[in-house]
Amino acid sequence: MTPNDEKEFISKKVSESTTEQIHMIMYDHINGINRLFGGQLLAWIDEVAGITAKRHCGRDVTTVAIDNLHFKSGVYLNDLLVLVGKVTHVGKTSLEVRVDSYIENSDGTRRPINRAYFVMVCMGDDDRPTRVPGLIVENDGERMEWENAQKRRELRLLRKKEGF
Repeated sequence: MTPNDEKEFISKKVSESTTEQIHMIMYDHINGINRLFGGQLLAWIDEVAGITAKRHCGRDVTTVAIDNLHFKSGVYLNDLLVLVGKVTHVGKTSLEVRVDSYIENSDGTRRPINRAYFVMVCMGDDDRPTRVPGLIVENDGERMEWENAQKRRELRLLRKKEGF
């Protein structure tokens, strides 16, 4: 399957399911060294990935895999954390969602702190995997993301074959 050839379902543009969520970091989110607790960030990232995938599929989804969860810098009390989720690739019953995390400064500029890739499976009414609508890529950046997602998928399949 290629980005623009899905005929069975109405394909969607990347922008149609893009999701942005903002959190202000409070005491409940802080760990013992006065930074954002990594588990809290992971929960928020998973939520954004799930919402993004559900908006694309129009159905419930579940997380299958997480790739490339790397903490680039700390997040502190009163920081504004911005999470942006975008669909990067679709397969038969699964899709990949990229979630970028940023700290937003008071002037509106954003500093990246995390990027993660989630593989989500679209669930049917019978609670079994079901078809995912196609993805319409509209620019070079989205095409590059699609191609990179195919490479990540191949690596995941190789790791699975090797027992990881």
